[in-house]
Amino acid sequence: MATPLTGSQLLAALRAEGLVVHEVRDWRRHNRNTKGHWGPMNGVVVHHTATEGTEPSVDLCYDGRPDLPGPLCHGVIDKAGEVYLVGNGRANHAGLGDRDVLQAVIDEVELPEDRLADTDGNRHFYGFECINLGDGQDPWPEAQLSAVEKAAAAICRAHGWGERSVIGHKEWQPGKIDPLGFTMDALRDRIKSRLAEPPEGPVDPVDPSPGAQGAGPGTGPTATNGSGGASDVGDVGAAGGTGGALDDGRTPPVPPMPQHPPYEPFPGGGFFRPGARDPVIAAMGERLIAEGCDHYRHGPGPEWNEAHRKSYASWQRKLGFHGKDADGVPGRVTWDRLRVPNTQARPPG
Repeated sequence: MATPLTGSQLLAALRAEGLVVHEVRDWRRHNRNTKGHWGPMNGVVVHHTATEGTEPSVDLCYDGRPDLPGPLCHGVIDKAGEVYLVGNGRANHAGLGDRDVLQAVIDEVELPEDRLADTDGNRHFYGFECINLGDGQDPWPEAQLSAVEKAAAAICRAHGWGERSVIGHKEWQPGKIDPLGFTMDALRDRIKSRLAEPPEGPVDPVDPSPGAQGAGPGTGPTATNGSGGASDVGDVGAAGGTGGALDDGRTPPVPPMPQHPPYEPFPGGGFFRPGARDPVIAAMGERLIAEGCDHYRHGPGPEWNEAHRKSYASWQRKLGFHGKDADGVPGRVTWDRLRVPNTQARPPG
């Protein structure tokens, strides 16, 4: 149950993946939030527009139609591989789909056949409309396919998701055919390969996104290894001020160390084994949910289980790890970055 990205976070994530991104009109405030829930987020849906031409397609996706108000997606991807952001929040793009498909996306497993239309997809999915006639004849330039791959990967990277969090509209809603012209399995293979490497970095130096929101996953494991949380409690000398002698020659008293550090120290990889039960595990789960790395069907409990492992694997991927380094078993570097509150600490008073 990931928290939706803000407009700034979405823009930064897309640009960090190497995309050229255009901001269309008042896209940051353009949504259908008054008509229903937006979030928790679970995946990305890819569509084709059944239109041609960048300008009319972008306008249609921003404005919508009389029977279907816009935005009709969050981003439009043109033939040149550039992204036009048209909405930020709930959008009319996914419609009703199959709840079993949603659960498979959450679990990141193979999709079942979509048979039902009983679940609100506009609440749970980001959507990208790709400019294509959808007639099976209109070509898909490599620049456009690459941009679809990058845009989907950018959101997966931001949330710590894998490639199975990306689906086609035809895999979600019975009767839909989009996107037509390539297979979703081939696209997911491309996304998987991209997520195994750091993002390319911004290609638009003229208008960089503010702050460092897109830099977190892009730094990769090498950078995160240097940031371990060994100094979470702080240095005693620093806490005691100058640390020198008093004017009368006496040594100043050393301030007492806190009874408990603010964050749980790394308990060791062997701690996280089937059947292990501890309040630390539940506290870890709460932090994973707060970071948008959530594969829990119910609230995280104190017993280590597969939902904990999948959620932690999402956190590892979010930090830029992959392969065996993103197996869902906590390690010291990723644990220190998660900053799990100490379960033994008590507020004063």
